[in-house]
Parts: sequence; C-alpha cells; structure tokens
Amino acid sequence: MVIRLRSNEFFGDIPQQICRLSSLIVLDLAYNRLSGSIPRASFVVHRKEGIRISSVLPLVRMVDLSCNNLFGGIPAEISSPFGLQSLNLSRNHLMGRIPEKIGGIEYLESLDLSNNHLSGEIPQSITSLTFLSQLDLSYNNFSGRIPSRTQLQSFDALDFIGNPELCGAPLLKNCTENEGPQGDENVEGTEISWFYIGAATGFVVGFWGVCGALQCKRAWRHAFFKFLDSIKDQVYVATFRQMLLQNNVGLDFDMFEMSKGLQPRRKGGKRWW
Repeated sequence: MVIRLRSNEFFGDIPQQICRLSSLIVLDLAYNRLSGSIPRASFVVHRKEGIRISSVLPLVRMVDLSCNNLFGGIPAEISSPFGLQSLNLSRNHLMGRIPEKIGGIEYLESLDLSNNHLSGEIPQSITSLTFLSQLDLSYNNFSGRIPSRTQLQSFDALDFIGNPELCGAPLLKNCTENEGPQGDENVEGTEISWFYIGAATGFVVGFWGVCGALQCKRAWRHAFFKFLDSIKDQVYVATFRQMLLQNNVGLDFDMFEMSKGLQPRRKGGKRWW
C-alpha cells in the first residue's frame, strides 16, 4: 500500500489508525499543515522463520513527514520498522533527542532530521547504520562530539551545520581545541599561584632571617651598617666623579675623597678610584 498526499492543505493530527496499516510501504504526507505529535505506533506481531518478531509497520520502506507543523519528540517506536530505508522528518518543530535505538533500522539509507529543535548528543548507535548514504542533521541544537571513526566523517560538514555545540569531523570545530585551552588555562593559573606563594614565603623567611641575626648579634649589626655606609659613600663618589667628567671639570679627587672620609687608593704608583 502506498499513501502519497504531499503538497496539499491537510491540517490537524495524523490519525493513530494509520499505524495499523500493516501492508503500508510508502507514507508521504510532506508539505501540508499537519500538527500534533508523531503517532506512537503499536507493535505488529508476526513470525519469520519460526521466530516471533515484534515490529511496527513491518513492510514500510519510506516515511516522509517533512515540512509540517509537527511537535513533540521522535517516538522510540520509529526504530521498529527494520526494513525502513528512508526517513524524513525535517522542517517541523520536533524536540528532544534522537532515539537511542535508531541504529536498529539496519537498512536505513536516508535520514533527514534537519531544521527542528532536537538536542542532546548524536547517539552512538547511529554508527550501526552501515547502509546510510544520505544524512542531514543541520540546524538543530545537537551538542557534543560527532561519533568518530565511522561513516559519519564521510558526510559533508553542511549536514551538521547550525548546531553551535556540536564538534568533531567533518566540522572544522575541533573538540580537543575547545577543551584544551580551558585545561591549559587552569594549569597555568595553578603554576602562577604557586610561584607567588613560593616568592612570598621566600621573602618572609629571608627578611626575618637577616633581621633576626642582626638583632641577636650586636657585632654583626655594627659591621652590617658600617658596610652599608661604605657602599653609600663609594656610590656617591663615583656618581659625582662621572658628573664632573661629563662637564669637563677638573678636581683634586684626593681632596674630595678625604673630605668624605675616604682614603685615596693607589695602583702602580698612581691614584685610582
């Protein structure tokens, strides 16, 4: 049985009774004004080679409900027709996640869920669709990594575009690049924190170590401050000498040093500073 009612002005809900058409092969209701949710089909029980198998619409090969006003989630029963080859639910207002058991439609060749409000991660079971040759998940709210090392990487990036939180091949947005900087930033922040902690600790220990030793040893304290005075005088003399040399002014440096309480130094019979 084939039902093709596309491009009309049908409105309202899809009747639940349509799921009882066990001989249905093609269902095409695209480009109408249908609303409501996708019917949750009841199971049709049949036998194959003596094995009891439960399935929904066991003969259906193609379902196209695109370009309507359907809302709600994709029912889990959608994965029951094991012979389904083409499923198009694009351009509706569907929400929720892709059913985890979508990989049970083992003969599925075309899947179009674009332009909806679907979210969550792409289920790993979709990698079981070995016959899948056409896929469009664009313009939804999918997130996470596209399952890798599968045939999904052979599709065009346009088939996944419009999902800001989705990453991984074939998209140019690399998941490791998104996660890496945050981790590096945390590590760098930790290293900087420990640097400042170590520097502060070293300063405190060193400062109080010197001050404590000078406080306890009077001779060391006098020698330390005498050394500082000597350094100060030498710096003063060197600075003043440099200023005079730059201005080409002559001066008896012996007299100058002696006025500062310093003794002229001699080297090889000559004075030097």
